[in-house]
Amino acid sequence: MTHSLVVHSLVAQFIPSPGQGVWHLGPFPIRAYALCIIAGVVAAVWLGERRWVARGGREGQVGDVALVAVPFGLVGARLYHVATDHDLYFSHSSAPDHHWNPVGALEVWHGGLGIWGAIAGGVLGGAIACRRSGIKIRPLLDALAPSLLLAQAIGRWGNYFNQELFGRPTTKPWGLKIDAAHLPDGFNVGKYFTKPPYTFNPTFLYESIWDLGSMGFVLWLDRKLKLGFGRTFALYVMVYCIGRGWIEHLRIDTVEYHPLGLRLNVWTSIILGTGALIYFVLAGRRHRAPETREESVWLEGREPAAEETAPAAASESLDASDTPS
Repeated sequence: MTHSLVVHSLVAQFIPSPGQGVWHLGPFPIRAYALCIIAGVVAAVWLGERRWVARGGREGQVGDVALVAVPFGLVGARLYHVATDHDLYFSHSSAPDHHWNPVGALEVWHGGLGIWGAIAGGVLGGAIACRRSGIKIRPLLDALAPSLLLAQAIGRWGNYFNQELFGRPTTKPWGLKIDAAHLPDGFNVGKYFTKPPYTFNPTFLYESIWDLGSMGFVLWLDRKLKLGFGRTFALYVMVYCIGRGWIEHLRIDTVEYHPLGLRLNVWTSIILGTGALIYFVLAGRRHRAPETREESVWLEGREPAAEETAPAAASESLDASDTPS
């Protein structure tokens, strides 16, 4: 009895990291990081599709848009990461911890996808796909806003399997055990630990929980206020930026840019969050109740024929922000 209590106490002292993040199916590597990203995209399309059809769109359109938006988002995410941390791949030979690995800039499976680049690239790709499909971008963004938070909540677990982007050292029971091989270059282990295990704030878990809570909040407020004209998407940006700002402040991974003592992504969160708040307020003043949402999700002159929309008539009576049962 005493032995089992001791073992339980030891287990509860930290969150263990996975022993591996890659499995091989013959010569093919199966990476947990990629699986988390894929699972997030699938979940986002599923939830977004339900909300989009309830807004008056057609079934399958979210998936069609995703086929364009997701590749654009991945490219944007990688470009943002490489641009803001290019010394990881292109540092000069005289720089400390010199790295010259241009090919590494393309190796997305090792991590390194900047969310802001993903959003920018995804919106650009989505706008192109929407134009081709004859639908308005703002209603689609509003329908997808909670879905993006769901995707991010799932995708963050890829950092767990890669043992990356963790926060400051902690001795709390929820501290995340990190192997010595994954500690940042130059990290002074002896300043915080006398011996393994080395435990740190699990920022991936903080963000995942924050994203799920934010998704619930966005769904609730969208349903209550019937937000439209891009306001649901602006709300998503606001709540995500609030969480990302304080979580980013906990991280200890090396970054190139920290203007005025703050990490670049903290400043990005402040700027984008403020911009989203301003848009949310101005759009709300321009589109007052009861006309808080677009009457149609279709571009002018691109509306489908009456017989094409008849099967979806029943779904149009649903509120766009209803959660799946």
